[in-house]
Formats: sequence, structure tokens, C-alpha cells
Amino acid sequence: MDIPERLAAIEDIRALKARYFRSVDTKDWDGLDTVFAEDIVFDRTYGNTVRDIWTGEWTPPLPPEPLLVHGREAVIAMVRRAVAEIATIHHGHMPEFTFDGHDTAHVIWAMSDELRDRTGRLILAGRGHYHDTCRRTAEGWRIVASRLTRLVIQRGDGQRP
Repeated sequence: MDIPERLAAIEDIRALKARYFRSVDTKDWDGLDTVFAEDIVFDRTYGNTVRDIWTGEWTPPLPPEPLLVHGREAVIAMVRRAVAEIATIHHGHMPEFTFDGHDTAHVIWAMSDELRDRTGRLILAGRGHYHDTCRRTAEGWRIVASRLTRLVIQRGDGQRP
């Protein structure tokens, strides 16, 4: 991949992830449909836990089996169930890109998110990373795999299970 092609791919993938964050926060489910590949695998295993960087322990402990959601419709339904009735704010920054050829990119995004209930009470604020694999398709770049890991979780008064 030459430099102009790589830079164009990076900008397209940045716009793709920005569309993901905006679509989740504005509850734009049709917009979210343009983010994921049909065969996406979304790994929820690490999204509700934090690994202690000194001991390696997870708090709360990891689930006994990976929490994987397969397919675009299932992933959108999962996101919708999780955030349709709450206010969310997502920020993604400092992407680190690696490419496998012309049509596959692996990106780690530093992220922060905040979830609030309808009264404005904090449910959760988190910091961590999205680990995405993106693929160039006939429709443009799409996310084919995504995993969220957290460095910090702050639970608030409006906390939900």
C-alpha cells in the first residue's frame, strides 16, 4: 500500500469510527447499520471489567465463557438494548493503525464513555480501548471485529446491573 492510499484508508476508517460513536450517542440505528460488516464479531467479554495492571486480576472476574455477538443485526440489537433508554457520550482518539495488505486494518482506539439515566444521574464512566479490525468492502470500510477493554470504570448513583 503506497502512502497516499494508506492515508486515504486511515481517513476513511477514522470517519467510520466517528460514525459509530455518533450513531450510538444519537440512537441512529440506520447509521449504525453502515458501520458494521455483515459478519462482524463483537467481543463483550472485557467491557464490564478492569484488569489490574500490577496483579493481572480482573474486577469483577471475567465471565467463564467469552461473550461474543455474531452478525450485524445481532450486534445492532445488542447495542440498542444497552443504550436506547440512556444518554451516552463516546469519545475515541489516538488511533494506532496496522494494515494487512490493502483491505484489512487493525486499529486500537483510546476511548472514554459516559452513560447517564433519564434524570442525568451517572450510571457509568469508563476509559479504555477499542480493538477493531476493519475490512474494505464494496460499500467502503466496515468494522468486522471489535473488542472493548477498560482501564477504569466509575459507577455512579444511577448504576444498573
